[in-house]
Amino acid sequence: MSFEWPWQYNFPPFFTLQPNVDTRQKQLAAWCSLVLSYCRHRKHYTLDVLEAQESPLFNNRKIERKHSVEAIQIVFEELRKKGNLEWLDKNKTRCLIMWRRPEEWGKLIYQWVSKNGMVNSVFTLYELSNGDDTEKEEFHGLEDWMLLRSLQALQAEGKAEIITMDDGKGVKFF
Repeated sequence: MSFEWPWQYNFPPFFTLQPNVDTRQKQLAAWCSLVLSYCRHRKHYTLDVLEAQESPLFNNRKIERKHSVEAIQIVFEELRKKGNLEWLDKNKTRCLIMWRRPEEWGKLIYQWVSKNGMVNSVFTLYELSNGDDTEKEEFHGLEDWMLLRSLQALQAEGKAEIITMDDGKGVKFF
């Protein structure tokens, strides 16, 4: 399934940060939505600013427009303020992108556990994110850092306990 670009993506001014405050806020909201949709579609969990600048996300070759590194960092900073991004370094060159927050992933995982009658069961993290039983689930293939944060959110709600096992970490659901 190919990615559906929003209409703004082919509108050249979209790639230039607008000086008017109201217009810029709408533009940043549209960029945030686009970044999250694109990363969700491509299942990206980490982004590098320089690599992103050359990717189709910020570089529309069809209309020969590309976002500057500074503009990308402004979009990413907006995503950070909304809780969808965390910088991995002080120079703000690499980031974790959370198109779904850990609490949301936790809710999906717990729904799957409940639906399949697996409450009071123990799983390894690998089984949850890469096991045959979860192949058709949206959380299948979830990166370890996000899976762990999702399970920590469930643990905070008293729905799970993260445990240390001989071969790594596991989780028991309540």
